[in-house]
Amino acid sequence: MSSIAPSRARVPGAPSGIVNVSRLPWWGIIIVAAGLALTYAILATPTYHETFNYLVDGVAVTLRIAFSAYILATIIGLVTGLARTSKNQVLFTISTLYVETARGIPLIVLMLYVAYIIIPAVVTMVKGIGTWGVGLGQASIEPIFASLATLSIRQVNTEMRGIIALAIGYGAFEAEIFRAGIQSISRGQMEAARSLGMTYAQAMRFVILPQAIRRVLPPLGNDFIACLKDSSLLTVLAVNELTQLGRLRRASTFRVIETFNVVTYLYLAMTMVLSAVVRFIEERMRIEE
Repeated sequence: MSSIAPSRARVPGAPSGIVNVSRLPWWGIIIVAAGLALTYAILATPTYHETFNYLVDGVAVTLRIAFSAYILATIIGLVTGLARTSKNQVLFTISTLYVETARGIPLIVLMLYVAYIIIPAVVTMVKGIGTWGVGLGQASIEPIFASLATLSIRQVNTEMRGIIALAIGYGAFEAEIFRAGIQSISRGQMEAARSLGMTYAQAMRFVILPQAIRRVLPPLGNDFIACLKDSSLLTVLAVNELTQLGRLRRASTFRVIETFNVVTYLYLAMTMVLSAVVRFIEERMRIEE
């Protein structure tokens, strides 16, 4: 009889307690173990506890930036995605120019460009419109133009600039997701809707978009996680989000290991929770299909 090498794999007829160790999610076990160790350090070690208390305010700012920017990016992406599928050459050209330009520039460079060139230019233009409107002498609308004429670039803080820049950058990626989702719906459905007397806008709103949005929900969720992580780039604008507070904490205390261990811990906690939500949505959609 040939000898059989010992194995932990489960085979038909084998005792139920035998488990294939190689199939265990060791990556998850390691992450959980590291997270528990850091949690204990935060609770039991004064330096870690003080660092955590200092950085926790950055979590709220990071989440606020990520949610605000992503809502704007989704709106921009939906409008641009519709324009990218339009037969109108003007809309197609403008939307394609925006998508290719925004995706071709590094996000950190785009942030600096939007924050220090585009937004000041827009504020200057709005201020000029206000000055022009005041000069018209129309009493009924003069207060509106007067408020615009007094607008200053200092009224647009760095956090708002960062949110707008992040939304513009991610709007281009969301546009491609929406475009792919719309084009994944068979053309026969559009033709059937039009044959029922619907206009193009009605067919897109009631027939195509509901199906397309359902298909693009998982990639939209993944992009939100990426947007949350890329909000750390706002540190170049000195926005007091999590990464910036980590840099300030490190510079003031020279506690490099404790500071960036806690920063990593907080980012990983947020992204792991969001990843679990995205996987749950994917599973629900798969079951419903």
